[in-house]
Amino acid sequence: MSSFPTSIPTSTPAVIEVRDLRKAFKHVEAVRGISFDVHRGTTTALLGGNGAGKTTTLSMLLGVLTPTAGSIRILGENMLRHPYRVLPRINFTSPYVDLPKRLTVAENLRVYARLYGVARPQARVDELAEELDLSDLTSRPYGDLSAGQRTRVSLAKALLNRPEVLLLDEPTASLDPDVGDRVRTLLEQYQKRSGCTMLLATHNMGEVERMCTEVIMLRAGLVVDQGSPLSLLERYGRGNMDDVFLDIARERVNPNRGTSPDSHSEGIAS
Repeated sequence: MSSFPTSIPTSTPAVIEVRDLRKAFKHVEAVRGISFDVHRGTTTALLGGNGAGKTTTLSMLLGVLTPTAGSIRILGENMLRHPYRVLPRINFTSPYVDLPKRLTVAENLRVYARLYGVARPQARVDELAEELDLSDLTSRPYGDLSAGQRTRVSLAKALLNRPEVLLLDEPTASLDPDVGDRVRTLLEQYQKRSGCTMLLATHNMGEVERMCTEVIMLRAGLVVDQGSPLSLLERYGRGNMDDVFLDIARERVNPNRGTSPDSHSEGIAS
């Protein structure tokens, strides 16, 4: 890899502040006391295998789930006490959250534009349809779209209100390489224009290397490592983030002590 996003300046303020965040479901503690910051105008990756706590964490940041303990501040506001001061200024996208299937693409986007209080909603819908190559799909029911087309509509929904904070759960899942690259470029351009802060949960390590200034690694509901992509590559002695991810997910390497005795184990930590 020839280049990475610029490191975070020490003076850059934190837009997302998470402290000792926990979430328990009956006998399962999905998130076990995590703390991290996401700084203004940057993209931070939230990585981990299935069951690591990524989606639960994003759901708590959005206010969909109530934490068992801990605190969340976004844009300076306490999300547990005053979420409605912040929600109009943020948005999210996930290919695993469907929009109403009987409504057309245009109808869905117009409904959400009004919910977010978007000025001139039809103009904003038309603008995003053009940017995301959705113009030929706007009259089709959302339920008739392919997985990749739904992913693009979900991203259009997420950008309707020109969010200051954008939570991205696998934003390029189901997209072919060409469309995935165009979506990443669109997100980078939007961030450059707006100064938007992004928290990205993904399994695409090329996406992490290209877009992210910071990486937070989760395993079994805990933060197990953190740093810039370049610093993690150096720490683990690897040439790409795929290998770093596997080392951490499989508990194969301790960066302070070298390779662990079970470094060749085939098992993957859940």
